[in-house]
Amino acid sequence: MNVNRMPLIDALKAIGSQLIVLHHLAAYGPLANAAQLLVPATIGWFYDYARIAVQIFLVIAGFLAARGMSPQGGALTASPWPLIARRYLRLAIPYFAAIALAIAGAALADVWMNDESIPARPTLAQLAAHALLLQSVLGFDSLSAGLWYIAIDFQLFALMTLLLWAGRRAGRAEWLILAMAAGSLFWFNRIENLDIWAIYFFGSYGLGAAAWWSGDRRRAAAWLGIIAGVALAALFVDFRLRIAVALAVALALGLGRRSGLLERWPDWPIVAFLGRISYALFLVHFPVCLLANALFVRLGLHAPGTALAFMAMAWAASITVATLFYRWVEKPAASGRIAAALGLAPGKA
Repeated sequence: MNVNRMPLIDALKAIGSQLIVLHHLAAYGPLANAAQLLVPATIGWFYDYARIAVQIFLVIAGFLAARGMSPQGGALTASPWPLIARRYLRLAIPYFAAIALAIAGAALADVWMNDESIPARPTLAQLAAHALLLQSVLGFDSLSAGLWYIAIDFQLFALMTLLLWAGRRAGRAEWLILAMAAGSLFWFNRIENLDIWAIYFFGSYGLGAAAWWSGDRRRAAAWLGIIAGVALAALFVDFRLRIAVALAVALALGLGRRSGLLERWPDWPIVAFLGRISYALFLVHFPVCLLANALFVRLGLHAPGTALAFMAMAWAASITVATLFYRWVEKPAASGRIAAALGLAPGKA
């Protein structure tokens, strides 16, 4: 087994990415409308609840950010700007490739069907906003269902980097992260129109960072107690299922690191594979699902059973496309070649 890989994180990412695909299949287009006539409870569950799986990725992102920038909970002493720039460049190659796929998929789907789920042809200003990862902040519609998360991930990474850097003078950088996480859990995450900003999601991200720090055997009980105490208090003030899921994931990661299960279980090749391509799947599945809907309409199909079969094929096709995307675009060696050809250096942030 690759010592740099963490099977428990692979498993969580594999589960989360599959649920996100199923959520979007249940949320958009004529396939969902037709399938709902046959299995309304199942389609309704995926529509209402599967999207909460994004919390898995938020917690894992905070966990890995803490591992990379503050493994012992200390401050960041070097300038944060090179780290933030490298993070952007690391995200940019697969992100821009996904935008190209989304535009092409929407253009083809628009020929075959008329549906509100098809993004309009992008304007130059819209493309510029996407390039800056500011599409939601500037009020532009997203060109694909998964792109909002990339913008939020970048905001979260930048905010955490700056907080760790500010902590070089405060003395305990991890307490700045915890304070911001608490602010998010108790206030910002309860204001729905803040969901275009990192502060809305930083509670889950900060729980992930605290889960990493809980792996220090000298402070494990204290940190796990802080994670549980802060999140449970926030849930007592205002219960949100998404925060309960984030808490469960953070505790699983913290206890997994403490016990050693993080690096050992589950050691299943298919789970490792699905975890490895989860980010690629997150990026590419929406245009694939859009085209499946368009083909369903193009062929003049209506039967709910046929719609379910098309949804299953779209799911499988999404995994196939994600596998190719990971191999030729997202994989570090592949993105490195693309970056080199463009005169860029994405780094390892």
